Amino acid sequence: MTEIKRLFDFPYYQLEHKPNDSALVTKYDGKWTPMSTQEYLDKANTISRALLKLGIQKNDKIALISSTNRTEWNIMDIGILQVGAQNIPIYPTISAEDYEYVLNHSESTLCFVSDEEVLEKVNKIKSKTSVKDVYSFDHIEGCKHYSELFELGKDSTNQIEVEARKDNVKPEDLATIIYTSGTTGRPKGVMLSHWNITSNVLDSSVRVPLPPSGETRVLSFLPICHIFERVLIYVYQYAGTSIYFAEALDKIGDNAKEIKPNLMSVVPRLLEKVFDKIMLKGEELSGIKKALFYWAVRLGEQWEPYKANGAWYEFKLKIANALIFSKWRDALGGELGTMVSGSAALQPRLSRIFCAAGMHIMEGYGLTETSPVVSVGMYRDEMFKPGTVGKPIANVEVKIAEDDEILIKGPNVMMGYYKDPEKTASVMTGDYFHTGDKGMIDEDGFLKITGRKKEMFKTSGGKYIIPTLLENDLKQSLFIEQVMVIGEGEKMPAAIIQPNFDFIRDWIEHKGHHIGTSDTEIATSELVINRIQKEVDKYNKRFGKWEQIKRFELTPEVWSIDQGHLTPTMKMKRSVIREKYDALYEKIYRA
Repeated sequence: MTEIKRLFDFPYYQLEHKPNDSALVTKYDGKWTPMSTQEYLDKANTISRALLKLGIQKNDKIALISSTNRTEWNIMDIGILQVGAQNIPIYPTISAEDYEYVLNHSESTLCFVSDEEVLEKVNKIKSKTSVKDVYSFDHIEGCKHYSELFELGKDSTNQIEVEARKDNVKPEDLATIIYTSGTTGRPKGVMLSHWNITSNVLDSSVRVPLPPSGETRVLSFLPICHIFERVLIYVYQYAGTSIYFAEALDKIGDNAKEIKPNLMSVVPRLLEKVFDKIMLKGEELSGIKKALFYWAVRLGEQWEPYKANGAWYEFKLKIANALIFSKWRDALGGELGTMVSGSAALQPRLSRIFCAAGMHIMEGYGLTETSPVVSVGMYRDEMFKPGTVGKPIANVEVKIAEDDEILIKGPNVMMGYYKDPEKTASVMTGDYFHTGDKGMIDEDGFLKITGRKKEMFKTSGGKYIIPTLLENDLKQSLFIEQVMVIGEGEKMPAAIIQPNFDFIRDWIEHKGHHIGTSDTEIATSELVINRIQKEVDKYNKRFGKWEQIKRFELTPEVWSIDQGHLTPTMKMKRSVIREKYDALYEKIYRA
């Protein structure tokens, strides 16, 4: 093989240059089960032969819906792509109605599901779609198991046809349609070609800090249906690493202890939750242990890269690492050197603390429409600066427009929105894609995100408010789990806040307060409201008078994907939250 130009070239490259006996590893019946590069490709080719026997043509669409990342997803991905068909990944957590919309809009003819819960949703709407057959990865009564395709494709006489199909797939051909988990309206189908994603994998790979030798283990748990994790999976395959698929979000800690990963990708929300748990444990300590714990955290908050704080700071940091931070690392397997963060803005404070603890967080920036990586930090070569999203990767041009909007040009920019040329035209100026994000490039060439163009609003007094800046600061409080800043067209900015119920329950117990501990009792407690007011006052000091939060209301429930508050990538659905808490909004502005 001379060149990698299409997505299915990556595992073949691995087989030729870095074959791995544990290329893909999934836990079945309590046991980690590895699959070699050779077996991975053998199975993918068997799937391709079976798909041809089922009559799958070039440009047919096949949907994959999986609750967790797993080996089967990757086998299907390569099996589908190398016959010239397209893989349509669907978020498992969206509603049955959204399944119906995506399956119909994409005209998917086959659907592969992971488990009973997903199958149930698909069965509700299957009759209203063009889906002919549904196969499952788990063994489910009444549903075809995907292993039937291995039986169907066992006869290799049509492999010659598979090879011909592969040869006919061009880099510029459509590879996948990814339906964005939009914060408003119906999801948009982003069309990405083989070269859109492949070029992004190759250009991003040089920024991934993989150990120079020996087996490298990565833990994969962010949804593979999202382009961020999917591109990383191809990056890992290109590098020849062992990819372990986590059992579930709540098992990440256990899985990390078992496999001792060197690297994993994260989203800020997950890091916030991990940090909250660490701080809760710190609260339970007493005496000298508690004092040392908080000393280490304060030290971490001052961390600067490349030993910029000097020898005395580094000496203290060594002590903090030996006494405190080593335990944090042990909780995640002890060998985790780097986490790649994307999807949303990361608090610089969190970045500093985890870096001080020996787990570097490299923040990146990108969108589904840019396949996705635009820029990413790298500790090597002085390409890391907390509070920024690194420097743009090779072959991707970043331009800041007059209104500070970030514009992107490069081989990674999408083919367009599926069946929506008008929407496509609205986000393109020539070869430049309009991201809708605002940013700046500093004197050292680092990209910094300063806000979201659409989310910025004006108060009735004509003052501009950038809600994300306020929200990111307020979420540093251990008492605040989620916060949405409101006030467009109103006289002042305000906030709707979801308290951190778990932390507050521990705080109530620790302080010996005599108040109820249900979510509703916490959200309506004067004591809690007054305590959160202190937090709001503290963070308000960092902003101009016109920006400060003048009033807030607490919600009596947890904001979640299932209840519609958040997208599958944990971004707030602002319009949904605004509608759900209309009574609180009215109380703030009309009472």
